[in-house]
Order: sequence, then C-alpha cells, then structure tokens
Amino acid sequence: MSADPRPLPELVSFIETLPEPHILCDRDYRIIAANAAYRSSCADGRSVVGRTCYDVSHHYSVPCDRAGESCPLSRSLQSGQRERVLHLHHTPRGEEYVNIELSPVRDGSGDIAWFIEKMEPMPVARGVSDNHGLIGRAPAFQRMLELVVRVAPSEASVLLQGESGTGKELVASAVHEASRRADRPFVVVDCSGLPDTLFESEVFGHERGAFTGAVARKPGLVEAASGGTLFLDEVGDIPLSMQVKLLRLLETGTYRRLGSTELRRADIRLVSATHRPLQEMIGDGSFRQDLYFRLNTFPIIVPPLRERLEDLPLLVGSLLERVAPNRGLELSADAMQVLASYPFPGNVRELRNVLERASLMCDGDVIHPEHLAEEIRLGAGVVSTPGRSAHESAAIALGGNSVPDLGELEHQVLRQAVISHRGSRRELAAKLGLSERTLYRRLKALGLDKALD
Repeated sequence: MSADPRPLPELVSFIETLPEPHILCDRDYRIIAANAAYRSSCADGRSVVGRTCYDVSHHYSVPCDRAGESCPLSRSLQSGQRERVLHLHHTPRGEEYVNIELSPVRDGSGDIAWFIEKMEPMPVARGVSDNHGLIGRAPAFQRMLELVVRVAPSEASVLLQGESGTGKELVASAVHEASRRADRPFVVVDCSGLPDTLFESEVFGHERGAFTGAVARKPGLVEAASGGTLFLDEVGDIPLSMQVKLLRLLETGTYRRLGSTELRRADIRLVSATHRPLQEMIGDGSFRQDLYFRLNTFPIIVPPLRERLEDLPLLVGSLLERVAPNRGLELSADAMQVLASYPFPGNVRELRNVLERASLMCDGDVIHPEHLAEEIRLGAGVVSTPGRSAHESAAIALGGNSVPDLGELEHQVLRQAVISHRGSRRELAAKLGLSERTLYRRLKALGLDKALD
C-alpha cells in the first residue's frame, strides 16, 4: 500500500517545532516534509521534499536494506514499532555518523501511513579522515559505535575490553562526549603501576598528615571528575586491596579521603578499560568477582586493527596529519599494500609509530615501502630485493608464482575500499593517495569501475 501523499498538516507543523533534525516520510521512502533543523544541518542545498530518504542521506539508488545496510523503515514496517539504527550519512560537512530514531504514524484505520525520522549527529565519530576523534567505516567499528550510542545517554558503568593500542581511551571519551555529562570533566586514571597507598591518594585524595610527605590536603580524582566521567584505564592492574574501596564507591556512591573519617558523596559516571582477561583473573583470585559485575554493566569490545583493515586508508590519512602536520604526506599504493599485509600486534598505536618513523625517513611528499621499517616489511612478508619491487614481492608473498597485472593484494584492497566507500570517486582517490585518473584506470582493469557510478 502507498500512503496518502497529503499527511495531516498537524504532522508537518509538529516536526517543524522540534529542535533536532526531523523528516516526515511515506511508506515508499519519499520525504513529505523536513523541518528547519534538518534543512539547515542535513540538506545538501537542494530541496529534499519528494526525494527518497536513501537518496538524500546515502546517495543510494535503492533502499538501505538492499545496499547491505539496516533500514529502519523496513524494520518498522515489520515490527510495527519504533526503530533505532546508526548510519553513515552524507551531509554538507562530509560523511558523518547519525543516530536515527524512526517512529511509525498510523492513520484512522490503524495502518502505518507515515514515519517521523529523528536524526542525531554523532560528532565523536567520523566516516572520513579527520585529525581527532574516532574514525572508521568497517562493520566491526560500526558495531562498536552502535553500542556507544546506546549506552552513552544512560548512567550505566561501561567496561571497554580490547587489545593494547586499539584506542580504548578515545572510545571512553566518545561515551562521555555523547552523554548528558559532556559539559563536565572527563578525568583519566592510569591504574597500571600504582601501588596501594598512591592509588588511594590519587583516586580518593588525602588529608594533611595522612602519610609521610602529605604536607597539605589534596582532593582526589573522584572529586575532580564530579558531575562528569571518571575513566579507569587498565582497571585490571588495580591492587586487590583497593578493589574493595572502589566497589564501595560504586555500590554506595560514597568514599573517604585517605586519613579522613568524613564520608563524601561522589557524582560520577564510571567507564573502565582493560586488555587483561578479567574472568581468568577472577579464577586465580587476583580480581574481585563482585567488582567485575559492577564494572561490566555494559561491556563493549574495541576491535583490533586486523579486524578493520578497510579503515586503514582513513586511519593513515588522519595519523599522517597528526604526526606530520602541514606536510601533505601520502602513502604510495605499494606502501599501503605493505601495511595492509602487516598484522599490527600493537594496533592503531603501532600504526601511528610506524607512520611517524616513515615521515621522518621520507624527504618528499609520498611515503614508499623503502621508507617503512624493515621489521614492517618482514612482518608483512614483503622483502624488497634488487630487481624486484615491493609490489612484486607482496604478490609473491601471497603465494603466487607470477605477478598479476595489478597484484592480488591490490585487487583485495581496492575491492574492499570500493565496497565500504559511500562517496564519490574523487573522495575515494584522495583517501587512497591516488589521482582520480589513476584510480579509475585501476578500477577499470579490475572490473570495478561501475561500482562508483
């Protein structure tokens, strides 16, 4: 059934009063009305009325669920209820993550006739290269970000689990920035290596004379984070004797400064992170089970870099802007292939170090494989030898006895980049460090040139 294209004027008037971007759609995905907030922040300068929501937001020619994404409208038609999803939208500022809440509106006969869609931009994450915040488009990254969006508005404790170097502090900051406490402090506690007395003093504060050297009263980090978020990094390293005091803080919302009998009340939201296996530590008695349950109200797994390799060009572009600002450095296609073949046990932190070293070794504007450390080329299975390019070595490392026209690895990298890309060919070329003409020639040779039309 197709909805009446003339909805009640009250619906149009209603969304116009709302401060957040809203649109009114029919069952065929057509936009019937858009409020002022949407027109000013989400529209691309053209009128959106009469166009489909997937054309405006994604530049798709088919609905989202036919393009490999979750479509809230089709889900709402099936469930008959409000649906929420996280999507990567085209906006006048480039691609941005948007939290979508879509509500069905029924007509006099009880059938779903229209949908009101609310859009909340997620400024803490981007789908394009940026020099701050979370960056990514990979499915593993988007699954993580969906959980961040879900939990951020609440007061639930969050436990971030992931390997070292995956960016857990950035994720913790994103939870804070998307919460109701965003305008209050975000305080980081590095729990690794803090002995018992120092941990208690740093976190809870101390009174004058509480211990040798305590010549003045000192507020703790719990007080510094009042009204905001306290981030406990490497929570698995908290001394066992301090875990019970942290548990009391979480259970009662109260604490005492070291050397004081005065009970103080804390107003904090707790986010913690660890790369250690806490459940195994519970088994050997080095971590309290009751504390684990308190911290693990809402667990989020931060994926390693090897599970989001399609984000490599985005991360490289962003990190190069940080480690070598104003130089306009790019990676050659061969250098990108080497990085794509390396396992990165140190994850994004290691990638940053690799790029910083390469930027120092490179005198020009383009980083080539020879500018990368030998251990990276060895770890990627790529060792350049006289008379053989890194491109050829990469193909041989993949098990081939002969080198394909463009290399099997290049085929894989380009194919994945095209599948995950939502913008124009020019934007993809910029992300990959290629000219638009070179990218078109390589895509055509691989039979992928129509994918971005």
